[in-house]
Amino acid sequence: MAGTCGTMSRVHTLPVQAASATYNVLLDDGLLADLPQHLRAIFGHQPRRYFVVTSPEIWALWSDAFLSGFASDAEPPILLLPAGEQHKRLAALERLAQQLAAAGADRSSVLIAFGGGVIGDMTGFLAAIYMRGIDFIQVPTTLLAQVDSSVGGKTGLNLATGKNLIGSFHHPRLVLADTAVLSTLPLAELRAGLFESLKAGLIYDSELFTYIEQHAEALLRQETEPLTCVIAKSVHIKADVVSQDEREAGLRMILNFGHTVGHAIESLTHYRGPLHGEAVGWGMRVAVEASRMRGLPDAEADRILAAIDALGLPQLPRLTARRLLNAAAGDKKRIGGVRHFVLLERIGQAKVVNDLTDEELLHAIQRGLRLSRTAAGK
Repeated sequence: MAGTCGTMSRVHTLPVQAASATYNVLLDDGLLADLPQHLRAIFGHQPRRYFVVTSPEIWALWSDAFLSGFASDAEPPILLLPAGEQHKRLAALERLAQQLAAAGADRSSVLIAFGGGVIGDMTGFLAAIYMRGIDFIQVPTTLLAQVDSSVGGKTGLNLATGKNLIGSFHHPRLVLADTAVLSTLPLAELRAGLFESLKAGLIYDSELFTYIEQHAEALLRQETEPLTCVIAKSVHIKADVVSQDEREAGLRMILNFGHTVGHAIESLTHYRGPLHGEAVGWGMRVAVEASRMRGLPDAEADRILAAIDALGLPQLPRLTARRLLNAAAGDKKRIGGVRHFVLLERIGQAKVVNDLTDEELLHAIQRGLRLSRTAAGK
């Protein structure tokens, strides 16, 4: 991909062109107040009812900014969903759907997802199935949602047996990413998003990886220019991959780098342990060790591990390698009973393999998560 994050001009409009949908990602500071005018640009002046799905925490922080562009007599109803992956379940989805129906939402209604990845995934899935499909808008408030989950049309929720096992592809009509909302982001949430951006560089763009590697301290301080560059570059990568493979039949599978073991960590901790991006950070360490076994040069593997660690991984919950291996066996990336695992050939170049053995993965888990030999047992 041409250009580096350090030399690219600041991009405010990033197009996403998938097979079934075309829309823009708008990226800038202070966009919330402009939301109503963007809604009019998409939907015109036809009577439509807008419903906001958000969390109590986000609404308490940003409701004034969100509503500032709406006329006082046109403020949309608010549907609240508690924060956290543990609420990304069917029962919560049904409650939201019931609230929509009770409020008279119809086929012309539009949902606005105002929150992080959980809010975005749940709202997108609700939009996909309510009255067999209505429009929705993504207004992501976490770095991870801005760089990854709000783009590409994946929606879904969790089952007790695994993450995102129920869902659909349903693209938003617009993604509005206001970088101002990141100012209230806890450091853990910031790091979670940076791990996803680091992943994007590792699998697709070595220049982005190098930029994050060299600017880790500035990014963790939330310096505006490097953070905006990384968001824009990450979105561009995601959009480019989705444009080539919307339904994850081939290339898009590389976006799952680090996710097999990351999802296993989330599942075993009942989504109350590391944040999704943090779990992916640990999962990437495992994937790097597996890649090393399959030919990734030691120098590159060590460089990647150092870059992951520099962003600040949280303490890993007390888990055994064998339990993680068993949990990874239930990941939805198995096709026809075969595990598909994303490895790196070089920084910026990924591949999907279907012959990674349990023994190899167990060894990679042990090395990547720094588990002792005794901890690798049952």
